[in-house]
Amino acid sequence: MSQSTNSELPTFAGHPIGLYICFLTEMWERFSFYGMKALLLLYLTKYHLFNDETGLNLLGAYGGLVYAVPVLGGLLADRYLGMRKAVVFGGVLLVLGHLGMAFEGHAGQRLEDGTIVQDQFALQVFYFSLALIICGVGFLKPNISTIVGRLYGENDPRTESGFTIFYAGINLGAFAAALFCGWLGETYGWGYGFGAAGIGMVLGLITFILGQGQLHGRAEPPNPDMLRQKIWGPLNREHVIYLGAIAAVFVIWILIQAHSIYVVFVKDKIEFSLVVMVMHLFSICLLIGIAWFMYRHCTRIEAHRLWVVLILIFWGTLFFALYEQTAGSWVLFSDRAMDRRALGVVWTAGQLQSLGALFIFMLTPIFAWLWPRLERLKLNPSKPAKAGWGLIFAGLAFAVLAWSAGNPMQSGLTALSWFVLAYLILEIGEMFLSPSGLAAVTQLSVARVVSLMMGGWFLGTSYAEILAAELGKLAAVDLPKAGGAINLTELLPKYEVLFTFSAQIGVVSGVIALILAPLINRWTHGVK
Repeated sequence: MSQSTNSELPTFAGHPIGLYICFLTEMWERFSFYGMKALLLLYLTKYHLFNDETGLNLLGAYGGLVYAVPVLGGLLADRYLGMRKAVVFGGVLLVLGHLGMAFEGHAGQRLEDGTIVQDQFALQVFYFSLALIICGVGFLKPNISTIVGRLYGENDPRTESGFTIFYAGINLGAFAAALFCGWLGETYGWGYGFGAAGIGMVLGLITFILGQGQLHGRAEPPNPDMLRQKIWGPLNREHVIYLGAIAAVFVIWILIQAHSIYVVFVKDKIEFSLVVMVMHLFSICLLIGIAWFMYRHCTRIEAHRLWVVLILIFWGTLFFALYEQTAGSWVLFSDRAMDRRALGVVWTAGQLQSLGALFIFMLTPIFAWLWPRLERLKLNPSKPAKAGWGLIFAGLAFAVLAWSAGNPMQSGLTALSWFVLAYLILEIGEMFLSPSGLAAVTQLSVARVVSLMMGGWFLGTSYAEILAAELGKLAAVDLPKAGGAINLTELLPKYEVLFTFSAQIGVVSGVIALILAPLINRWTHGVK
């Protein structure tokens, strides 16, 4: 397929048509991803009766792996597969994984002596489904974002606006998923909620396959002849990559079950998980690879720009360590300690996760209009400065929740209005940091490693998932035996401590980022 220059690509409403194909694909993929995620921790703690710490361990391990594997998915797409093939293969794995989640088995049972009896076969199906999803996201997630960047030229003023539109697709899918799957799973059965998420992924895969022609060669393999080369009997390199990915599913199946297996040095009380060890290995390999590439293949300006990407990845990691608590501590807080009645409806804790996506969707046109206007006025904050403001807003969101936990209503529960306000503030922070961060990866990275650097962005998010789970444990409680109730007077102070500490992380790191922003921005060498 011949490649067109970016300026020649067919457009709709000022943007390449391929952007809208990516928008719809990502919308449905995120519908499936967040539909499942809205239910995940509640499903573990309320159906299979995991305790808080074990449930958060699994949530962190899953989140860590699902954002670490894109490093490999991005590398394979950069060197061999190309983005289009990687997205299709990842979509197939995701369809299988999400549909597998619809099998829920038998509910856990709490015996009179407190012993928990769980359906082990159902849990094995559950773990294998998570492994399929993790590998699927690894191939799809970094490459669909990279395709968006490749639809625009260097210094194209539409790039950041295009990513903002793309980000709206993510959040439109997330909003519908949490609202619908969150309600369906807790009202009619967990399998129905997970199954609906799987149907969403099927629609996303079909959308991309039918619309891939609108990419106009921007996502093809860099060397098709190398991909077709026979390297193992009758199997060519492409076949071997797919078989290796399937083998990786089984490895991750084992890893995801090790979410609560820790190596402990009893004397010094040092403990770490197998999943975290794998993530450290990924990180070391990534940093060595980037350092080697910068030393051997980059000019001084290119190296400076890659350093800026790495710094933005660090700020993004801190931000998402706070943000990803929305799927952990925020879910349990709203489920156990909040009056969820509003507009004549009692909302489920899963449904309330739609608030984040709702606010992003509402804020998107405002920020899509704001950034170009500020640019014309020469008042547009640099990308490092936007990261600083994003962190500060995240900290302020937790300050609101800390106040609500310390000032409950007469019923002893916290007010939903404070939760809604916290989500709004948090999403303003996300609008500052995340779209500009994604745009920076594609704009500042050398073309040969842009998918790898996008994988690095998601590897930072994988650490954020682990950190978010660890922070959430500050408010973990042991659930009472059957028939008992949670003591809110003991629970709310735990959340007040957690939320106050998280607020301090956000505000302090944000101020530091703002102070360093002018220096860091010099290393972009004019890329906006």
